[in-house]
Amino acid sequence: MRLHEHQAKQIFAKHGIGIPRGEVATTPEEVEKIAEKLGGKVVVKAQVLVGGRGKAGGVKKANSPKEAREVAEKILGMSIKGHKVEKVLVEEQLEIKKEYYVGYVVDKVNRLPAVIFSRMGGMDVEEIAAKHPDEIHRIYFDPLWGLKDYEVRKALFRAGFSGDEYKQMFDIIKKLAEIAFTYEAELTEINPLAVTSEGFLAADARLNVDDNALYRHPELAELREATEENPLEREARLKGINYVHLGGNVGVIANGAGLAMATMDIINLMGGKPANFLDTGGGLADPEKMKNCLLHVLKDPNVKVVFINIYAEITRCEKVAEGIILALDEAQRKVPLVVKLAGTNEDIGREMLERYSSEKGAEIYFVDSVEEGARKAVELAG
Repeated sequence: MRLHEHQAKQIFAKHGIGIPRGEVATTPEEVEKIAEKLGGKVVVKAQVLVGGRGKAGGVKKANSPKEAREVAEKILGMSIKGHKVEKVLVEEQLEIKKEYYVGYVVDKVNRLPAVIFSRMGGMDVEEIAAKHPDEIHRIYFDPLWGLKDYEVRKALFRAGFSGDEYKQMFDIIKKLAEIAFTYEAELTEINPLAVTSEGFLAADARLNVDDNALYRHPELAELREATEENPLEREARLKGINYVHLGGNVGVIANGAGLAMATMDIINLMGGKPANFLDTGGGLADPEKMKNCLLHVLKDPNVKVVFINIYAEITRCEKVAEGIILALDEAQRKVPLVVKLAGTNEDIGREMLERYSSEKGAEIYFVDSVEEGARKAVELAG
């Protein structure tokens, strides 16, 4: 779950990290009043859960309350990467002397949490790493022991921090790691971390919390907004389907997260674009489960073909086939299916689908390898 900038900033402030003065508004009139309260010079920032707001025109400066209102009239209601702007954060303009970057991530390659910081803030960390790799500093640490003071001190000294800047950076790094562990975050980020005459302030903030941990943080779960969540992902979550919308045209269904991700990778290698990630979970003893998964993928109008990749151990392929048939009988739109069944009763499952295809005219292609299936799916998707 990704929080809005203003929500993340409130949590950061609660843990002692400085933030600019500001308020959230939903109308141009509210924006004008807030700008008056803040002294006139403000920044109006679209509150949507996507990156690239600035480039899309969703972040604008205003030098008077009247100008702030005019800016808000343009931003409110605009669409940024398919997300309608329904509220804005109005903040005081900062006189920034320097911009730094600091963030916390779970490094999945090294399988360790890490704090990342840089003297070059205000741009994507990936861009900094690509253009100025020497400016990226990482502190890996043991999650059982937490982030130790000496680890932070050593990294900051190596990066050339000293004096008051060292003290403030040390404090923010420790607090950011504390926030990450308190809320079980996958990512926390301040970019840029603004150096002002008032000290270090989080000019922008990100906080992404592990969905699987939300039951331990009901106060965060309540912040989730239906309007900001992808409708297909929201519906899947409510139905208990493990689904992530990706925007391509090749639907993916697999029984296992690893198998689903590997299938998506091979589709990409073949030049295709996965429409989604969908892990059916184990078992599939009930055909209704497969039926619901396939019907859900077919709700995405961009899907032109669905690749179903099943490796059956406990799962029985005839139950999978039965679920596919139930879905096809109920589906309101038909697309080609590429099916790979391997394991328990695969011959029975394949025979059931072949018979159905012959009798009903369903467009079902059977493959014996993931590579063959991905190639065929990409070909059918055009």
